[in-house]
Amino acid sequence: MPESPSDKIRILYVDDEENNLQAFKATFRRDYKIHLALSAQEGRELLESNEVDIIITDQRMPDETGVDFLASVIPDHPEPIRILLTGYTDIQAVIDAINKSQVYHYLTKPWEEDYMRTVIKNAFEVFSLRKENKKLMEDLVETNKNLEVMIQQK
Repeated sequence: MPESPSDKIRILYVDDEENNLQAFKATFRRDYKIHLALSAQEGRELLESNEVDIIITDQRMPDETGVDFLASVIPDHPEPIRILLTGYTDIQAVIDAINKSQVYHYLTKPWEEDYMRTVIKNAFEVFSLRKENKKLMEDLVETNKNLEVMIQQK
């Protein structure tokens, strides 16, 4: 878990209902760095100017579904862990979420604070492991290049 305020988990929460955004912020603002968006478009704009570790989005929004929003940000923002929220048990949305938008977890509304906290903690662990793995792979590639150069020089 991050230690200092600058190390707080960075979350983008997208929901077309202002009261849901405010409830989320009121509940978690001390623990996480939270960015709020009232629409998928606003969410994309926030992603362009802010680093985010986790994206949480509502499925049912007027202009674009959560699944479509999450799928649309993968090309430019593949790293953040994606969580889908919905007030409806729509099995097709769950299937689409998993297949199309690489959703890590699916939660129903209203969310329960302790469970949401656990999901965020676990999602951040996955995010951190992926980031560490990527760095190790880059280091390995660099080491291999250096070894090849040394072998060629002998």
